[in-house]
Amino acid sequence: MANSLTIDGVDAAYGAVRVLEHVSMDVRSGETVVLLGTNGNGKSTLIKCIMGMLRPRCGTIVAEIEGERHNLVGMPTERIVDLGIALVPEGRRLFPRLTVEENLLLGAFRKKARAELKRNLDFCFECFPRLAERKSQLAGSMSGGEQQMLALGRALMLAPKILLIDEPSVGLAPILVSRTIDKIKELKDSYQLTVLMAEQNFTQAIRIADRGYVIVHGKIEFSGASAAELNDNELIRKFYLGL
Repeated sequence: MANSLTIDGVDAAYGAVRVLEHVSMDVRSGETVVLLGTNGNGKSTLIKCIMGMLRPRCGTIVAEIEGERHNLVGMPTERIVDLGIALVPEGRRLFPRLTVEENLLLGAFRKKARAELKRNLDFCFECFPRLAERKSQLAGSMSGGEQQMLALGRALMLAPKILLIDEPSVGLAPILVSRTIDKIKELKDSYQLTVLMAEQNFTQAIRIADRGYVIVHGKIEFSGASAAELNDNELIRKFYLGL
């Protein structure tokens, strides 16, 4: 069944500081859509609006989960998570004093995920053998790349239908960024996920994107109907390729 996001005319602010202006975009079922933008342009703010962590001043955010439509605006975050929308936050946000396995188990928040806990845990360890090897290790003692794998695994423990990923490349060496992006594609295909990824590393993001948007100063300035169209855009050339 369809699992999609539709964002229409969203404005958002922190107090008097306006961050998003009339943002409209959509993520269709089974797609990987990238939201491209440099720091401070509103990517994380939009993710927070989708997850109910920040209420938009106006506009609508509708998630279709297994064919049923849900208006996310005004819905508490725990209810949004319970629908099957998972977030891999910027900076990973793990529990550093808990073990790898304990962090993963905390990801099984919603009732449906708890019912499939063992299967999902086995799936995470199959996807990330390093996590299986280090399941008793404290999360805070792991490398940045390993922590990013753990953050992805924790989101998978939710048994999500829609996966939001905020800046997966932050703090990682280039080779680890490439591996992380490859793993996101692998998980999306294996789990049949709908993915929205906010990212500023254009070169890496475009490798797995079906299509995407460019956000500049809180406004969607370009919508690319394909990876090739994004690659050929003047804004991309200016902000990301230095051309």
